[in-house]
Amino acid sequence: MKRSEINGLIRDAIRFTRKQKFALPPFAYWSPKEWRSVGHEADEIRDCMLGWDVTDLGSGDFKTCGLVLFTIRNGRFGDPRYPKTYCEKMLIQAEDQFTPMHFHWKKTEDIINRGGGRLTIQLYNASREEGLDKTDVRVSMDGVSRTLRAGDAVALAPGQSITLVHHVYHKFQAEEGPVLLGEVSAVNDDKNDNRFYEKMPRFPQIEEDEKPRYLLVTEYPPA
Repeated sequence: MKRSEINGLIRDAIRFTRKQKFALPPFAYWSPKEWRSVGHEADEIRDCMLGWDVTDLGSGDFKTCGLVLFTIRNGRFGDPRYPKTYCEKMLIQAEDQFTPMHFHWKKTEDIINRGGGRLTIQLYNASREEGLDKTDVRVSMDGVSRTLRAGDAVALAPGQSITLVHHVYHKFQAEEGPVLLGEVSAVNDDKNDNRFYEKMPRFPQIEEDEKPRYLLVTEYPPA
């Protein structure tokens, strides 16, 4: 991805969150210059990978395949300095854009449509070999249990949510406009806990065609 594209996507994400009246924490707006002046008091942000995360998942076509995320709070496995056992994220799925089929080995998560369009989620159980199983998928949607056939999709209108347990494959796609999503989950580890059905990188390669306006979670300078 080009840095200019990432800069533009974060700028658009800030506008969209404001339109949806979803307030982000102060560090969402820190510039690279401000980051260079911050010491160990911000280690939790660095170490737990809080902040902006923009990815095309190696597709080279963000408009079709990708996601903008902002991690608001998170813990860190095996690190007593960060005892949180939970994570909260804000995600933006653009209209007609999808996030590819994947599951998590450890993480259980609630995905909440906070506003905008409609989110469709296609679901499969993972087989023992981590393929797409043909068995029915059991999910909870706002506390109501549902049984779906393998490969079926559910739709979340604003205000609706779904619980996705580990080893359940899911693919997101936004319809009828961009969608502001909330994610509430167990501790998130994006370096080690994503299993994409088709192999792809979690974080993008960046072409530096202009200076960054904001830093991504993989780019923070040391204290």
